[in-house]
Amino acid sequence: MTPAPVIRLHPDDNVVIARATLLPGTVVADGVAARDRVPAGHKVAVRPIVVGEPVRRYGQIIGFATMPIEPGQHVHTQNCGMGDFAKDYAYGVDAKPVEPVDVPATFMGIRRPDGRVATRNYIGLLTSVNCSAHVAGMVADMFRKNPFTGDNPLADFPNVDGVVALTHKTGCGMTQDEPLKLLRRTLGGYARHVNFSAVVVLGLGCEVNQIGGLMQEQKLAGRLRELEIQSLGGTRKSVEAGVAFVREALTDANKVTRETVPASELTVALQCGGSDGYSGVSANPALGAASDLVVRHGGTVILSETPETYGAEHLLTRRAVSREVGEKLVGLMRWWDEYTAREGAEMNANPSPGNKAGGLTTILEKSLGAMAKAGSTNLVDVLNYAEQITKKGFVFMDTPGYDPVAATGQVAGGANLVCFTTGRGSVFGCKPSPSIKLATNTPMYRRMEDDMDVNCGTILDGDENVQQCGQRIFELMLRVASGEPTKSESFDFGGAEFAPWVLGATM
Repeated sequence: MTPAPVIRLHPDDNVVIARATLLPGTVVADGVAARDRVPAGHKVAVRPIVVGEPVRRYGQIIGFATMPIEPGQHVHTQNCGMGDFAKDYAYGVDAKPVEPVDVPATFMGIRRPDGRVATRNYIGLLTSVNCSAHVAGMVADMFRKNPFTGDNPLADFPNVDGVVALTHKTGCGMTQDEPLKLLRRTLGGYARHVNFSAVVVLGLGCEVNQIGGLMQEQKLAGRLRELEIQSLGGTRKSVEAGVAFVREALTDANKVTRETVPASELTVALQCGGSDGYSGVSANPALGAASDLVVRHGGTVILSETPETYGAEHLLTRRAVSREVGEKLVGLMRWWDEYTAREGAEMNANPSPGNKAGGLTTILEKSLGAMAKAGSTNLVDVLNYAEQITKKGFVFMDTPGYDPVAATGQVAGGANLVCFTTGRGSVFGCKPSPSIKLATNTPMYRRMEDDMDVNCGTILDGDENVQQCGQRIFELMLRVASGEPTKSESFDFGGAEFAPWVLGATM
């Protein structure tokens, strides 16, 4: 049966979503035909909307009419804008016990000596400052696999997934309060990450982010090797020392074996990027269904991107396990209001040109679709950027909406797997944690099949429902956590995407 030309998400909605491009005259509701050409993924009104009246999608407010809208008209930035409205935070009213599973799922993980479970086995090169980035890159290049020629300097170490240099653009010329603490918290999280079997940190020697201070503040003594370019005598000697460290670490790193472990050992970062009007209809709800399965099996999922939760936070506070947890999320939203105002920006600046071309009009609409990635279970904790995750279940971490920065914080917090939804077609990886890419629509999936792991457009096509797609995603999570490579790993993505959140002035 041919699917309807539009998608209605809630009975209270006064707009519907174009399943494909609608031509004038296409019937979109009883007695209503499209007046305009409406691009795929965009909204069309199904009843009159007066100036100032809320525009509703998902049964929630996504904006307000800025001019009269007639049934059949295209609804987008030309006639829909932001506005204030009261939110009922209703802390904890929807919190409920998590339904356990009858048969716990398992995967083949790497059990570390401290009991934690890895999904990959890398050797890491961290940098204290941008000034040591090139040296770290030179060391990693000595061990880099070539995905096109098949050359592999690590062929004799089949249990090592790679050597990765994680470099950044800060570490000096920065204020020594929260910006420095945040950078060190991020580096400390990566230094401790379970997917690293060995880590070295390379510094220049004169930077603000002194390696000694990093080691002391993050309690990293005995966990990683430190190399300082100025003390070693320059680039060549530092590269030689770095290469020697890696060669020394490879033998022990290669001794790991995979064993059967419970799915409760999964800590999954939830990400979206290059979103479109379908993100909140297909891939995000399907990932939400998979997230519920992770939590039901005792694992953890991490929702982030605070600016892309703005306007929908009242739906998460209702799921908070306590008022304290809910109020912490609301406090983050207030901080972002103040932060953007101080920087001369506004929260509604978040939807990118690509988001808008794909049908997303306001940050409210984007947030309501983005939060669907977190499924329906209780909100058990709210964390600052790159803080260590200590609780099982659904947690929220404060991050910007910019995908590489957000994912970096989540992995620093302990995520050993990343799931990334995209409608426009983001290419992304996140070493040392594998990244699963979920396409919202079939045309983009087919166009970029080399980069996409899952086609969630099957929901739009009528081939499966959200729960079925979510089950498929969950099963892929288990296979990837067991060692099956993702599409982004086939192209060696993940090193360049390391991007700690930079706060404060550059001095």
